[in-house]
Amino acid sequence: MKLLYFDDYKLGLLKGNDVVDVSPVARDIPHTGPGDLINGLIEHFAQYRGRLEDAAASSRGVPLSSVRIRPPLPKPTNIDAMAVNYMEDGTRKEPAPINAFHKSPSAVCGPGDAMVLPDVPATIFEGEAELAVVIGKRASHVKAADAMEYVFGYTNFIDGSARGLPPAGNVFFQMKSRDSFAPIGPYLVTKDEVPDPHRLQIRLWNNGTLMQNFNTSDMAHRIPRCIEWLTSIHTLEPGDIVATGTNHRGLNPFMDGDSIELEIDGIGRLSFSVKDELKRSWARVTRLEMHEKAAQKTPGAYPDITPQLTGKYAPAAR
Repeated sequence: MKLLYFDDYKLGLLKGNDVVDVSPVARDIPHTGPGDLINGLIEHFAQYRGRLEDAAASSRGVPLSSVRIRPPLPKPTNIDAMAVNYMEDGTRKEPAPINAFHKSPSAVCGPGDAMVLPDVPATIFEGEAELAVVIGKRASHVKAADAMEYVFGYTNFIDGSARGLPPAGNVFFQMKSRDSFAPIGPYLVTKDEVPDPHRLQIRLWNNGTLMQNFNTSDMAHRIPRCIEWLTSIHTLEPGDIVATGTNHRGLNPFMDGDSIELEIDGIGRLSFSVKDELKRSWARVTRLEMHEKAAQKTPGAYPDITPQLTGKYAPAAR
């Protein structure tokens, strides 16, 4: 099942190329807004699934192309993002120690929205293509062997970054939690539609050029281990997001006017734009391309900075 929000946050169910308004089915779920509604639906999904399917079967819906798609999880309680969680196509000798960071839920935006680059002296802005795991029930101190029982489904996720902000060593919060730095969507796909989340191809295009292209089979710490570790630290709630990390080799600068598309097998395609009022620019190169040109190469380590060329904060402008 593919759930989504559309137009003025009507709850929808995807039926082929149409979307059916199933809002009446979930009307009795206590909520103050669309975030509470979808989180409550996830928590009590077993009670509502049959009613949702019946509602979709009895209506033709409207063409998906005729509606505005909204973020499927407007207000998760937590967004936990795994750090350095890929083997980088086998170039890392061993997995990095398991690690993560908390990303502000207010960073969420959706299909057709703009990722807005703030007026800060970042050395570069990037967006990391990731598979997001959506939690289905309260999870605390979960064992890896039981972890998949706590998964509700999946969605596309972009981890936006404003890298290199001063002062050195004080970066993750201000780098990752900017407004609009977590585009997600277009759908929330229930886990029964994804037989193996560790065998999904992830592709990201920037202005039509394929930049990231990797498989979740390259994940260093798999989803059960991630959930086990995260829930040993804090409780995850229904509707929370676990972003599973990215292969860094294809990361590239995000700049004003860019059109970004992220597609994961079976999860749909997320499209959004990038807006920068300062019109800053960088060379359009990936980390892998920088690595290939470097005189000294370290397996699994990729240069992450291509110098800013123009605009405020460019070296020549300082």
